[in-house]
Amino acid sequence: MLNHSQPIRIGVIGSGSWATALVKLFSNNQDAVNWWVRSEESIAHIKAYKHNPKYLQALELDVTSLHINSSLTEVISASDYLVVAVPAAFIHEVFHLIDPNIFKGKRIISAVKGIIPEFNSIPARYFHKSFGVPYSDIGIICGPCHAEEVALERLSYLTVGAEDTLLAEKIALALRCRYITVSISEDLFGAEISAILKNVYAIASGICAGLGYGDNFQAVLVSNAIQEIERFIDVINPIHRDVKNSAYLGDLLVTAYSKFSRNRTFGFMIGKGYSVKAATLEIGMIAEGYYATRCLMEINEKFMVELPILTAVYEIIYTNRSARKTMQELAEKLN
Repeated sequence: MLNHSQPIRIGVIGSGSWATALVKLFSNNQDAVNWWVRSEESIAHIKAYKHNPKYLQALELDVTSLHINSSLTEVISASDYLVVAVPAAFIHEVFHLIDPNIFKGKRIISAVKGIIPEFNSIPARYFHKSFGVPYSDIGIICGPCHAEEVALERLSYLTVGAEDTLLAEKIALALRCRYITVSISEDLFGAEISAILKNVYAIASGICAGLGYGDNFQAVLVSNAIQEIERFIDVINPIHRDVKNSAYLGDLLVTAYSKFSRNRTFGFMIGKGYSVKAATLEIGMIAEGYYATRCLMEINEKFMVELPILTAVYEIIYTNRSARKTMQELAEKLN
């Protein structure tokens, strides 16, 4: 039986909102957490003032337990478990010059909810193919959980997915605390793809809100969205799973409805008439669903799963099709 007297060497890669929240959680249970932060200026600020200058600025960090470093190779070398929390669009840029040999014996835990656009690849596949990390040494942290509520210490639930249940339990144990409940799952691929898809459906939810659709339609939209998720992941990775579990349906709900959801906010602005560029600049953070939409459409060319909501979002944000007309047509397909 694992216990808190058995600390593990954890390194968090990334310095955005979710990375910062995860650093806070891990530091609750670990004597030391290695943290890769790209900016030396940000590192100096964190050490001096105990908070991230750019994200979750009100969250106070226990800097005595943090080993913060701008050298990625040093953080990787000093850690046995690497929690990757870099936006998917930048993962290849961050890792492509790293020697694959440095990953030998390392466990990779993806906290990313997007697709690496250069390869149309989920993070698990990227680290397996590019760096030779066995799938048995890869896991995922998924919601339903927003970084902002973690910072506020509001009761939240996480799921750690991994083929190796011992790996999943070690990470779950390192995350659990007074306000965080963690369950484990063996559905690495389904959970990861579901976490990516729900960002696209959050964009759809935001677009509809921006266009003036009400709660009644939103309920139908989200009900159909979980059906799309189930159809797609059942084809991609055909194992038994219950998509009503919080890792799937719960994560979709919080992302589609929450005021903290950047994907919903991005969609809302599109529905209000903003261009993609203007909406992105206004948010000031990456909306993972934007990149995921194109990648998922390309992936689905092989599987040909019926995904009308995904298709509608793609037409609006990539072909500049009228959001109002597209959603009117989509509404006729939903049930």
